[in-house]
This record gives sequence, structure tokens and C-alpha cells, in this order.
Amino acid sequence: MQGSSLKTLKQVRMYSIQVSDSRVSELITWYLRTLQRAIDIIWENIEWRYRFPRIERRKRKQVVIISYKLKVPELPKDKSFKKKLRDELLLDCPYAKHWVDAVIRTAYSIMKAWRKRYLKGRARKVKPRVRRRFARCKITLMKVNYEEKKIRITLKPGEYIEVSWSSRWFTKRVKGWRIGEVVLKDNRILIPFKSTRTIEVRDVVAWDSNELSLDGFSPRKGFIRVDLKPLQSMKITYERKKRIAQSKGLKGIYEKYVARERNRERDFVNKLASGLTRLLPNTIHVFEDVEKEDLVSDLLPALKGEGSL
Repeated sequence: MQGSSLKTLKQVRMYSIQVSDSRVSELITWYLRTLQRAIDIIWENIEWRYRFPRIERRKRKQVVIISYKLKVPELPKDKSFKKKLRDELLLDCPYAKHWVDAVIRTAYSIMKAWRKRYLKGRARKVKPRVRRRFARCKITLMKVNYEEKKIRITLKPGEYIEVSWSSRWFTKRVKGWRIGEVVLKDNRILIPFKSTRTIEVRDVVAWDSNELSLDGFSPRKGFIRVDLKPLQSMKITYERKKRIAQSKGLKGIYEKYVARERNRERDFVNKLASGLTRLLPNTIHVFEDVEKEDLVSDLLPALKGEGSL
């Protein structure tokens, strides 16, 4: 390998802790209502501008940057708008003011994700709607005691909830790790643990993703082939089941098959990532820069979380 063989490995592991507190559900209800209101206000203040076709010359070649005329949404980002938005949301806020800041940041995150998908042709010109029940907590609303393994989350001034990960099954796995922004659900709290360390890279593997296989080459291991036929067979089977359920108008059965297919896909990707990291520890994985199936985009974060780069 050329250059330094030392790389920074960043890992994130998310664990869930059950909670039973009606105050959490009340907070989530307010959070979602305020979040949708923030999205509505941002949407009403979007400026739509035309982006025209453009060709640039790069390395003695003409490259098409934009191939067609497109109406581009520009989100309001000036400080005066954000201050006005914050003041308006604070009028109906029974919780700590930092919760409004958390709402605004989440609203912009959702709108930026929609804008990105819209520009790629994957989303329509339709205002995003929040359907899942959750509340993302800012670091400023949390106080973490790493010695006692406790998190204190501020709800209102002088009112808190505490969560402990002491004696949990994953405690040893995250020893010495730092905690990021937690996510509150109705019956549980999701805690992200983060770790950053320097490792020595032992190998580099280049991967080619195909419909039925994942083919790689390692200077140390040689050619590696991963059979994706079980994944394709599973998807074909569930596509047929979903089609039958949809044709009969069985919405509940259809949603059940959608959830099962998604869970089996995740299970396959996680097991594949774990197997590759055991076979190729401390390895950089390089994938071709094309838009294909979601397998590669799902596999990359999984590989990073398991110890490869």
C-alpha cells in the first residue's frame, strides 16, 4: 500500500433500553406536532429557482453537469428566518427551550433529505409528512454520568428522566465509548455509542456489485465471491406474496410481508458484513461509484460498524 497504513476507524452502535413513563409519550406527541408545524413553515418559505442545462470542459472532455431544465427548491437558511421560526414555535412549548432547537434541526434534516431525493428524481413536489413517533434529543438536553452509567434527560426546567445502561447485556461492548444524541420512542430509548480509534490497515479489497453476486479482489486473499442468490430468491418470493395480497385488497397481510422482507434483508446484510469483517479484519472496502441495488449502500455502514473501513 502507498502512503500511511494508519487510518481512523469510527464506529457507532445503537442499543435500546425499555422505559415506562407517560411523560415520554406526551413529549413525543408535542414533538411531532411541533416538528410538522416547523416543516410546514419551511415549506411555505421555499424559493423555487430554475436550473438550466450546463456543459463543462474537464480534462479536454465535455461533461454534462445538468442535462435538462429543472426547478430547484432553495430552503430558507438566513438567521432572521430561523429566529422568527424559533420564536413562533416557542409560543406553544411547555418543555425546555432546547427542545424547540432540536425540532428545528430535525425539520431541516428532513427537508434537506427530501430536497436531495427530489433533485435525483426520487421524490415528488410534495411536502414531507411525519408519521413515525420519535423525539431526537440534543446533547444540551442530556447529562451523562459515565462512572455510574446513567443519562439524565431534561424535559422541563427542574424535571428529568433518568436511564441507566449499567448491568445491561451490552455494557462490556461499549466500555470507554462516548454517547451521542439519544432518540426517544414511546416505550424505549435508543442510545448511540460512538468510538474513534486509529488502526493499521492490513488490506484493501475492491468490490464489483452484480445482481447475483458480490465479487471482490484482495492482494492478500485473491478473488472473493459472495453468492447473492439467497437474497434474490427471498425478494422474488416476497414480491409474489405481496402482489397476491395487494390484488385481494389485504392491506394488513401486505404490510406484514413488507416488514418481513425488510427484516430478512437487514439480517442478510448484517450477517454478510459480520462474515466479511471476520474474514478481512482491518480492511478498506472499495465499491464502484454507481447507483445499483440498496445492498451496497446498506452494507457500507454495517462494515464500518463491525470494524472494517
